[in-house]
Amino acid sequence: MLGKANIHKLAVSAMMLALALVLPFLTGQIPQVGKMLCPMHFPVLLCGFFCGPWLGAAVGFCAPLLRSFIFGVPHLVPDAVAMCFELAVYGAMAGLLYSRLPRRRVFVYVSLLAAMLAGRLVWGGARVVLYGIGQSEFGWAAFIAGAFTKAIPGIIAQILLIPILVIALERVLPDSLKNRNDY
Repeated sequence: MLGKANIHKLAVSAMMLALALVLPFLTGQIPQVGKMLCPMHFPVLLCGFFCGPWLGAAVGFCAPLLRSFIFGVPHLVPDAVAMCFELAVYGAMAGLLYSRLPRRRVFVYVSLLAAMLAGRLVWGGARVVLYGIGQSEFGWAAFIAGAFTKAIPGIIAQILLIPILVIALERVLPDSLKNRNDY
């Protein structure tokens, strides 16, 4: 039987999944802006912070695939498939580290930066595998450009906004949505 805390976390996870599906419409008219701002990353990271690593990973894994199936963007292979692994790691790492580290502001940043770095590394690994299957090359320059250089505005926005949201929401959310060591 689901407890009140789990129901709250499932409801918030569903909202974050919905946000991950619709936020890219804000940048949809200009695909390059969407790749720079990474709008799907925000709700996945927040889901990890507030709903924990398992739900964060589930939302992160499902969001790009659902968006690809429903709206046709991102393209399923290689974009959505690589993103589903990247965002799953985002949600899992943010949730896991945030639940395990001490409750100090600096650790919100540590959790966020570690999740972002791990997710981008997994994205690169997924791209290598997917391009290898398709007999294309995915080299170091393409990894740096795709994971970091082209995404600098989104990285900056995540570093500025996510901790502010987490710290502010942590003060007002009910205890059932505070990601604690309950896994």
